[in-house]
Amino acid sequence: MVADDLDAIVVTSPPNVRYFSGFASQFWESPTRPWFVIIPRSGGALAVVPDIGAPAFEATWIDKVRSWPAPRPDDDGVSLMADTLLGLPRTSGRIGWEMGSETIIRMPIKDFDTLRSQVPGLEFVDGSPAIWSLRMVKSALEIGHLRHICQLASHAFEALPGQLQFGDSELTAARKLSAELIERGADSIPFIAACSGPGGYDQIIVGSRERPLDNGDILFMDLGALYDGYSCDFDRNFAFGPLSNEAAQAHDAVWQATEAGINAARPGATTTDLFKAMASVLEASGSKGLNVGRLGHGLGIQLTEPPSNRLGDDTPLVPGMVMTIEPGMEYASGKMIVHEENVVITEDGCELLTRRAPREMPVIGG
Repeated sequence: MVADDLDAIVVTSPPNVRYFSGFASQFWESPTRPWFVIIPRSGGALAVVPDIGAPAFEATWIDKVRSWPAPRPDDDGVSLMADTLLGLPRTSGRIGWEMGSETIIRMPIKDFDTLRSQVPGLEFVDGSPAIWSLRMVKSALEIGHLRHICQLASHAFEALPGQLQFGDSELTAARKLSAELIERGADSIPFIAACSGPGGYDQIIVGSRERPLDNGDILFMDLGALYDGYSCDFDRNFAFGPLSNEAAQAHDAVWQATEAGINAARPGATTTDLFKAMASVLEASGSKGLNVGRLGHGLGIQLTEPPSNRLGDDTPLVPGMVMTIEPGMEYASGKMIVHEENVVITEDGCELLTRRAPREMPVIGG
């Protein structure tokens, strides 16, 4: 904050509120009320929250909690926030907000504009660079949480082939994986995509359908499960019956590209280096392309976080950063294979947080 000449940072989104305050609640599912946590350049953090949340915030490490009787659409915390911001110690008058990449201000735009008009002498600027510079590098405790959920999910994935059978639908497969994860100790599973098709799949984000799995299908399952607020994000592929030579070769190429990405993930490298290491293997294997725009990303309390493994990102990798290694390739018209593993950058390389996918795709009924 000193480097960016900020007097304070205000966060309103669920991940950042939790990160800076410790407040965790399913009440975020209600969009009715805004919530504000203020981190001053000096002194303790403050919370300006609806009355309904004041007791919960007073149980966190926040020093001071102010509240109002929300919902009150004509003044939903605006005047209370203005009074609080004007009372902060002032050096530059610059207040950072979640205005940048992969952040969001969770309050009505008209209220944000009204608030800005009620704080003369203060300038609202983008505080996301300061937020991400902190969040991208994980503490030992955060890494422990991420390692734990990655291991839980890895064991669940490894148990899944024994639970799948011909005739199961994508939705059934997703339910079986979810049940296994909850039984093993995952808190929740906010993201699970099961996609399939004969010889491959044509997309990786929309699932799961009541499509029955039959001989010749490949089932792709991508998973984001949570443990104490921290997320895994990786996928696995399953064949129903023997793989075609073309699909087997594509799967091996993507597996080798994943290996290249893991080997390239070390301090001193950049996200662009990670991208190039994986892309070179895919290109040499005849990849026809892939439309996701990157080959992995940061991971933490959100399923996807900065930085991105893509050309031009150029973020230096440092110990404590947790990254997904996620190459994929289109190998036939409308058919793709994607792999993903999770790693943490260490002092001399990286540690695999997930249990490595088998080089040969597991076969159901093979």
